Amino acid sequence: MATPCVTKVELTVSCENLLDMDVGSKSDPLCLLLTNTTGNQWFEVDRTERVKNCLNPKFAKKFVVDYYFELVQKLRFCIYDIDNKTIDLNDDDFLGELECSLGQIVSSSKLTRPLVLKNKKPAGKGTITISAEEIKDNRAVNFEVEARKLDNKDFFGKSDPYLEFYRQTETGWQLAHRTEVVKNNLNPCWRPFKISLQSLCGGNMEKPIKVECYDYDSDGSHDLIGIFETNMKRLEEASRTSPAEFDCINSKKKQKKKNYKNSGVVSVKLCQIVREYTFLDYIMGGCQINFTVGVDFTGSNGDPKSPDSLHFISPQGVNEYLSAIWSVGLVVQDYDSDKMFPAFGFGAQIPPNWQVSHEFPLNFNPSNPFCAGVEGVIEAYRLCLPQVKLYGPTNFAPIINHMARFAQQALQDNKASQYYVLLIITDGVITDMDQTRTAIVAASRLPMSIIIVGVGKADFTDMEILDGDDGRLKSITGEPAIRDIVQFVPFRKFQNAPRDMLAQCVLAELPQQVTSYFRYKNLSPPHEPKYS
Repeated sequence: MATPCVTKVELTVSCENLLDMDVGSKSDPLCLLLTNTTGNQWFEVDRTERVKNCLNPKFAKKFVVDYYFELVQKLRFCIYDIDNKTIDLNDDDFLGELECSLGQIVSSSKLTRPLVLKNKKPAGKGTITISAEEIKDNRAVNFEVEARKLDNKDFFGKSDPYLEFYRQTETGWQLAHRTEVVKNNLNPCWRPFKISLQSLCGGNMEKPIKVECYDYDSDGSHDLIGIFETNMKRLEEASRTSPAEFDCINSKKKQKKKNYKNSGVVSVKLCQIVREYTFLDYIMGGCQINFTVGVDFTGSNGDPKSPDSLHFISPQGVNEYLSAIWSVGLVVQDYDSDKMFPAFGFGAQIPPNWQVSHEFPLNFNPSNPFCAGVEGVIEAYRLCLPQVKLYGPTNFAPIINHMARFAQQALQDNKASQYYVLLIITDGVITDMDQTRTAIVAASRLPMSIIIVGVGKADFTDMEILDGDDGRLKSITGEPAIRDIVQFVPFRKFQNAPRDMLAQCVLAELPQQVTSYFRYKNLSPPHEPKYS
């Protein structure tokens, strides 16, 4: 497989003079990044954290995007004032946006532009600044940090400390990371965190790093507790038995107090450099993507012989099921060396004894359910269709659990060698919602992702719930999925779009799901990635 000439670029965003939408306090901004590859379809790339009560936010979370020199990559940065916990931004105040190309940002390396509203009028005096930097270094630093005897800045209770890490650039200090706030504690222990080496010091071990410690205030007027400077060379000496310790200095307090020593001590217990593999690193390093198809044969699809059935194959030889298999399969098969795909049906009565089955092989061969390539899956589907009776109910859990058994086995390997993608094509209404939620929550701990394509005109509310984009999916016992592994799209959205649009949309989250899983398990590729 040819490697595209692609560079990863890290974008840092800050804003000034944002519109103030909140009565009695300031806006709580978040930046959403959208990208457009073809036509009018914009897709979400990522979003930053929300900065509370702030009209001049510096966002700590960076956007990492692939830069293709040969493509015009349109980007839209949208700023919202977040006043609720929903993921959907339609119910939040819009503070302005900037549309530009990635090329514009890369060529100016730091771009400042006015924000505009949807009607293209200025968003007050609001501006956005985006800095771009090529990521040449894919190492990251794991930190464990605590502090003791911090100054108390609060009249009632104790300080609520958090840390900000800054990297030195030619134009000043740039925010690299912000920790969470530890409430009411002068001896805080922050959760372990990770910062890319590039963001922290540009890969230079002796470059100064500035750490600022603040007391968080809900109205946005955070009080400085103290500051220290260090570098990676010094930080790397830290260990749990011998932490690297730094006096937090508040220069104003130092000037006033004669015998001032410090405003507390920050103790770094762990500073460990690790290699961050990319999706391409895993693929080039020998990771196989295993693709399995599950087809809905329940009665609600309609009689396959009737032209209004979703399983009716038109004189041109197509239906929505076939289109979805083709579209997604053609992209995924490039990442699977043997190109042998298991394909199953569910919700039908099958010969010879006409029992309802929720995981039968389309080729009716349980010991070898594999089909040769996408063509083989299409052929098996066509041959299977006239031999089964569409029935019900619509149960997803059996086929998800079936695949989870294979993913579980792959874990024995202790390498990032196998990842499983299950494509379920369904006409919608799901019967075993509780069992399916439990199956997905269990599967979130395994090397697998689930893509659901909804065909027909049904109400797909249940599918939207399974796609954890609206907050973390939970099982019936309340156990949350540890990551979002389900991507749902309704086929009708793509009926008139170019053929590759469906695949682009459903597979957009897959590289990130693969890398986040293997990083969470701390697994490296079977061998060092080869790019020659």
